[in-house]
This record gives sequence, C-alpha cells and structure tokens, in this order.
Amino acid sequence: MSGLLSVSDVSVAFGEARVLDSVSLSVRRGEFVGLVGPNGAGKTTLLRAINGVREPDAGTVSVDGDRQADCSAKAWSRRVATVPQDTSVSFAFRVEDVVEMGRAPHRRRTQFGTSERDRRRVEDALELTNTVDLRDRRIDELSGGERQRVFVARALAQDTPLLALDEPTASLDVNHQVEILRLVRDLVGDGRAGLAAIHDLELAARFCDRLALLSDGVIRAVGPPETVLRSGALDPAFETTTAIATNPVTGTPTVTAGADIDEGRATVVSDARRVHVVGGGRIGSHAIASLRRVGHEPSAGVLRTGDVAFETAESLGVPIVTTPAAGPVDPDAVATAHELAGDASVVVLADVEIGPRQWTLDLAEGAPAVVLLEERSLSERLHSGDRARERYERLRERATIVDPGDVLSAVEAAAGPVEQPADD
Repeated sequence: MSGLLSVSDVSVAFGEARVLDSVSLSVRRGEFVGLVGPNGAGKTTLLRAINGVREPDAGTVSVDGDRQADCSAKAWSRRVATVPQDTSVSFAFRVEDVVEMGRAPHRRRTQFGTSERDRRRVEDALELTNTVDLRDRRIDELSGGERQRVFVARALAQDTPLLALDEPTASLDVNHQVEILRLVRDLVGDGRAGLAAIHDLELAARFCDRLALLSDGVIRAVGPPETVLRSGALDPAFETTTAIATNPVTGTPTVTAGADIDEGRATVVSDARRVHVVGGGRIGSHAIASLRRVGHEPSAGVLRTGDVAFETAESLGVPIVTTPAAGPVDPDAVATAHELAGDASVVVLADVEIGPRQWTLDLAEGAPAVVLLEERSLSERLHSGDRARERYERLRERATIVDPGDVLSAVEAAAGPVEQPADD
C-alpha cells in the first residue's frame, strides 16, 4: 500500500487556545484509519485542516504527494471528499441532486448541464451505497441512516482518493452504525484511503485497520486497534478507568469505561470489608471496580481469562482465580475460589450463570452475608435443574438483592457494622 495522506507537524490555534499541537499522521492507500479520543480533543479540527476548511497555523498536509498549500480549493476538493457529522440540509433537494453536488469540483466554468462522465459517477455512487431506490426522494424525508448513506454517496461521486468522515455514525442506531462503517470499509478496500473520527471505540476497533488516539491536541498513540485500546493510553486520555477485553464474536477489543471509578470523587469507607465477587462480564467488572474504589478488599473468581471482569481485576491488582477462556471450569480453580470466599465477610453474586455443577452457589452458601446483583431473570441464567432453582431461592431469602448499580450500599447493608473490640 502506497502512502496517500501525510499530515506533518500540524498546529492549529483559536486565539490563545492551541487545539492541535504538532500533529503528524499518515494514512496509506487501501487503509481505513479511525481517529478516536474524548470530546474536545481536536478530532474535527484535524479533519478540517485536512479537507481545507481550516488552514493550519503551522505544518503541512499532503495527499498523494500534492501539498494543500500549493492547491486551489477546487483542486483540493478533487483530492479530499468529506462526509460531515451534520447531514441536515436547508432545502428539500432530491437525493440524486445531492449526490450530483459531489461532481462540482470536476466541472468547468463553461459547462452547462450534466456530462456523461458525471452521470456515470453519480450512478456508480448510488449503486455502491445502495441508494438507487432513494434517488427521487427528498433528502428531508429520509431517516438518519438513509441520509448518511446519501452523503457518503455524494463524497464517493466526488471521485477523490481520500475520504474524510467526521463522526459518520453520530445519532444513528447500532444497525445503521454498522452499515455505514462496513460501507466505508468496502469503499476504502477499493483503493481509496479513509480517515474517520469515530466516538464508539469498539466499532472503530472492529472496522478500522489502525487507530490514532488524539487527546488535548496531541496524538497519543497510533497503531492496530489492539495496541491503541489499552488502559495505559485510554485512561489518561479519557480521564477514567477502563477495562479491555476481547469480543468473542468479532475477536476485536471491547472497552468498558467506568467514569464512576473516579477516585477523586469516591467516598472511602471507614470500615473496609473483605468481599469476594463471583460472576464476570460488565456487572462483575463494575462490582470489582466499585468495591476497590471505596477501599474495600475485593477478590474475584472464578473468572475466564479475557473476560472484562478479569481485565478489571488484573488492572486494579485485585486477587483473581482464573480458568481458561474456553472449556469446563478448572476444579482446582473452584477450590481456590472457595478459599478466597471463605475468607470474605460478604460474597457478591454478580448476575451469575448457574451451571450443572452449581459451584457458584457453593461459593455463596457458606458466606456470612450474600449480595445478589440481578439484571437478568433467573430463567435466563439457570442451566441446571429444579434442585439448583431451589438452592438459589433459599439463598435469596437471606441475601440482599439489588440492581447492579447499588452494590456498595448492598454490601454495607449485608455486612452490618464492624464489631469493635471491647475496652479492657
């Protein structure tokens, strides 16, 4: 793949505020790069510097060897096509007319009407974006996903080597988000290059070849998604605590961000408890992080390696009992979990699955106090017979039962006050 976009030491300031500070980035032909980072990081400003809307205060932008500073606005529009975040329009144009607007940079001043070349490009763009059946509809009648596809078609009709997209999935439901990014992925694979600001880190990881993490106007990390989406880079950029795992379906990174794990806003408990958390996933991860945040002493397991709760516990230095990501749970791991649970004053079952061996129930039944975090119904989590259901119902009779977000108050209520030694 040959180099196509080159951004070299680009800086942009608005008054006293420097929005971009010596940013450098390259995108190769055939590559889709996701620009990620918190709101206000400078992503939109960087895209505007690339598409020519905002001239950099310093540095250079080049596409296919041509410097932006050496090109007219019209010539640059033949190199970079933009899909804006806001696809609202002031007039009720027909879809085909909107797509044809992409041909403006290629038209001569003396040209009247639509040339055969323009027609072919518009037709190709409509077909590639699956908007042929929309061509006679008014743009203001379309859904958000349909309108976004039309603006991608307009950029495609512009016939440029580089596509620059500013939050192309903003305000779309998940099905349309996937549809748009898959479309861009296919278009880039056809020999173009793509650079998109994407707010959803997991979608960016799924569809982009590389990610560039922008924070406070500086590129903090660039590389394949699995090398950029790491807590060490994400935590300072987003000012939160993150846990990274692998999506078992796509094989790409998943990110769980916990703004509620901000230690600066946490109230540290005066009576720390030993708490053992059973159950993984998002709910187990939240429980582990919340307990650790306020000063309790959590342990966790049995957790499968790669589970988001495993990643959370490992990143926070919480004792964990693990078993391989696939296959039956290791009996030795269950035995070790019994030791940790036996040392705890509270056992938390975090929306647990109950399998034929029922070891999750075994861990809780001997505990002095039990907290049940329930999000799904028992029937969704029960993979055993009536005996397991009866055991769980008996456990419920003495447990503190709350929604997952109330784990801290539930632990306090379940454990009661810490007994103080009597004075001599």
